[in-house]
Amino acid sequence: MAIVLQSVLKRVAVDTRPLSTPAYRRLVVGQGVSFIGFQLTTVAVSAQVYAITGSSLWVGLLGPANLIPLVVFGLWGGAVADAVDRRRLLLLGSVVAWVSTAALLVHAWARLDNVYLMLVMVALQSTGFAVTSPTRGAIIPRLLPTGQVAPANTLNFLVSSVGTVLGPLLAGVVLAKYDYATAYLIDALLFGAGFYAAVRLPRLAPTGEVSRPGLRSVVDGLRYIATRPIVMMSFVVDIIAMAFALPRALYPELTAERFAGSPVAFGWLSASLAIGAVVAGLFSGWVGRVRRQGLALTFVIALWGLTVAAAAFAQPLWLIVTLLAVGGAIDLVSAVWRQTILQTYAPDEMRGRMQGVFMVVVAGGPRLGDLRAGATAGVVGLVPAWAGGGLLCAVLVLVAGLGVASFRRYDAVRDAMVRP
Repeated sequence: MAIVLQSVLKRVAVDTRPLSTPAYRRLVVGQGVSFIGFQLTTVAVSAQVYAITGSSLWVGLLGPANLIPLVVFGLWGGAVADAVDRRRLLLLGSVVAWVSTAALLVHAWARLDNVYLMLVMVALQSTGFAVTSPTRGAIIPRLLPTGQVAPANTLNFLVSSVGTVLGPLLAGVVLAKYDYATAYLIDALLFGAGFYAAVRLPRLAPTGEVSRPGLRSVVDGLRYIATRPIVMMSFVVDIIAMAFALPRALYPELTAERFAGSPVAFGWLSASLAIGAVVAGLFSGWVGRVRRQGLALTFVIALWGLTVAAAAFAQPLWLIVTLLAVGGAIDLVSAVWRQTILQTYAPDEMRGRMQGVFMVVVAGGPRLGDLRAGATAGVVGLVPAWAGGGLLCAVLVLVAGLGVASFRRYDAVRDAMVRP
């Protein structure tokens, strides 16, 4: 029995082989530590905006404040990452993100309570993130052999999910006992881990054909996506999942209505998706063995929508957190499949641009979801906005995913064997 159990655990436990590469190990650990601070700031900003305005719509407006820089600088940053030393670009983007955190710290310490200034600072932070995220994604295939890219993506999403659990939970404690300035100060200090990892990276000059970063380079990347339905649909299903089903902007209102505005309850709600992602990541050994990834993506994202809808009707905090955690587990699995398709499908000279679009979709989709949730809640109420988005997501992703034959039939192993 012990041998059988050991064999099962070996098959399902997270694959840690990429950690044997020092540069990758530093990168993923630094990312994990700094991401705790990033999530702490994200929760604190949301809570502070709601405290200043008392409006979920203003919380939802954090979405476009993030989205516009993500689209502009994400696409541009991905093109630049294909043309310059990726290590240097990662350092530059990191400094921009840190400056925005320092500005939020000064704003909170001075008690200015100016929501317009906060939107500007959030946009600056989003600019830094828009540059660093595609650059980091394009770096990974340069540090590791192809067979370890999928496990590396799982580890990346796992440590990010750990940060998304610890950051909001830490935010609940910090905001309950201290203030917003303390939250931003902790983020500024934790930033050092990610910066150190970037400093220790080797030089990563571009390989293959180098195109000058600019509008033409961005258009070439978009044209590449448009002519490959597998890649295109991996973006489409994610946009559907985030834009229609993500309930994040409604957490402050739900906390105020059902849990008397408790910062601890708000922290648990904010961490719930990531809790599920952490659990899924620890038992993700099977994820890389799924071959029909297009069909699998379609069904798991439909399940995500239904799970989110169910959470809208739950009353106890533990049940809401549990249902959202299941959704978070589903989201991690789908993210690994989508990221791995991009990193192994595209050639190195195109990876920066693919990661730029990926980042725009992954980070921009939730911002659209924030705006959609906040705006619809103001019109139809909390529960209809929350549950209706989840149900609409399930319907749309089934129609889109099953309606594109090449995506529905996509076989990762077969494609790798026949594609030059």
